[in-house]
Amino acid sequence: MFPTAEVGGDTVNTLFFALTALGLLILAGVVLRLLLAPLRRLFIPAALIGGVLGAALGPYGAGLFPESMITTWAGLPGILITVVFAPMLIGVRIPNVRQSYHLIAPQLLFGYIGDFLMIGVPMLVCGALLMPVWDVGPMFGTLIEVGWPGGHGTAGGMAPVYADLGWADGGPLGLASATGGLIFGIVMGMVLINIGARRGHLRHAAGSGGTGSETAPEILPREERSGLGSVTLNRDLVDGLAFHGALIAVAVFIGWVLQYLLGLVVPGVPLFPLAMIGGAVVQAVIGRTRLGEAVDTGSLRAIQGAALDLLVVSAVASISVPVVLANIVPLSLLMVVAAAVAVGFFYWAGPRMFRDSWFEHSIVNFGSLTAVASVGLMLLRTADPGLKTDAARAYALRAPFFSPFVGGGLVTALLPAIALNYGPWALGIGGVVAALLLIALARILRIWRRPGAPAPAADAAA
Repeated sequence: MFPTAEVGGDTVNTLFFALTALGLLILAGVVLRLLLAPLRRLFIPAALIGGVLGAALGPYGAGLFPESMITTWAGLPGILITVVFAPMLIGVRIPNVRQSYHLIAPQLLFGYIGDFLMIGVPMLVCGALLMPVWDVGPMFGTLIEVGWPGGHGTAGGMAPVYADLGWADGGPLGLASATGGLIFGIVMGMVLINIGARRGHLRHAAGSGGTGSETAPEILPREERSGLGSVTLNRDLVDGLAFHGALIAVAVFIGWVLQYLLGLVVPGVPLFPLAMIGGAVVQAVIGRTRLGEAVDTGSLRAIQGAALDLLVVSAVASISVPVVLANIVPLSLLMVVAAAVAVGFFYWAGPRMFRDSWFEHSIVNFGSLTAVASVGLMLLRTADPGLKTDAARAYALRAPFFSPFVGGGLVTALLPAIALNYGPWALGIGGVVAALLLIALARILRIWRRPGAPAPAADAAA
């Protein structure tokens, strides 16, 4: 039920040295971003820079890192993604839906419709074109939702899932997809912002291009620094990070139990979404005790952030370059289709779903749909430097209802198994139908309206 095999001292030392090397790569990524202006302008994370450097120094590049170390790194993302997901619902207070409905509903529906299209359309292209011509497998079309909305963290964490389902190439291809999505999201996002500024779509742009976020310093001044978390327990009792790490450990333990029980019926369910459910159980229990007041989300996010950076650098550094090159043509075609869907959905749905500041509400979703949430927020800060619109607040309020499920959540974890068991056509049609049903729901709720149509009286009164 639990992995309790003995781990010898040499193995522990090997793992410790591998983690030390990853730390050196992250530091190198920090230094390179500080030194190179193009990396700063593109907002490339230090962990991704360090991962690319690790791959360049690996067996497919300079050969400084041996194959054995690359193999060790390749085994880490499947563990680290569990650490990232386990605390996702610990300490989370669900916002009052009744009071926040008019902010949450459009953002939530917009996000789900876009995500389902990024599932459905690539899967249909996979079934209709990529499988017959390039003989790719049925899971190939899932690379977009895993790598674009999911990002490098999810792509790296899904590598063991693909491997368990018999497609070891899915891991490196997912990371390549995530890299393509990150670059496209940032570059195309800035293009859209400049076009929007010229057309007068931006309400609070700084200058002609809304480039307010470009001047943000990499090293924050002392007066602008915030702590990693709050001290909520007496240090004589336990260190704060140790306490929150223990909560994560309980969530992971519950996830292992759930994985064992589900494995009796549905084999192959990955651990990380079940650890997230374990975190919800931890929150439900601890929230009824005095210890609930000691939970600090800042401390949990600090642990999550460290695990995510290690995940990204280890996953990218261990990427199999020959696998990516062997599949570059079908992968490129798939990403071109995804890019067209993202841009088309931005211009089609944005003006119809958001009455006020449609561009700002849409651009933050564009960033998270093509890359990750941090890119979406970066684009929003560029379009709306002072955050004077309510797009940032609405985006944050929808997170508890969105992030645990799609764009790297529970649904994402199940996509490869669904594609393998039911085929790309079933998953592709299912994704598109789900998007159409949500559009119909948006029409019923009078969220989806023709551009420029007046808001219903009930909305105006609210």
